[in-house]
Amino acid sequence: MKIDDILNKTATTPASTGPQQARADVAQESTVATPAAPSTNVQLSPLSSQLQALQSTQASSSVFATKKVEEIKLAISEGRFQVNSEKVADGLLESVKDLINSRKR
Repeated sequence: MKIDDILNKTATTPASTGPQQARADVAQESTVATPAAPSTNVQLSPLSSQLQALQSTQASSSVFATKKVEEIKLAISEGRFQVNSEKVADGLLESVKDLINSRKR
């Protein structure tokens, strides 16, 4: 709610018809004017400091090696990149084994 709206409402509000109307007006003004409660810092568990440390470590380390990706891109664009089919096949077989083992559990 904007401050201008509050001023306009109070300026155009007709005189109260009785004590109940006056109490309602005061209650409405007090809810609008109350400041937010100060924030507090709560630590939920001792693990939260470990979690924060892990998050900062994870944020600082990248998921992949950017330099290596750039080298591979360059090799592909220059036609020097060769796919090692045995390595790809081994990786696929390993992935399938992991999937099968995870379903057995």
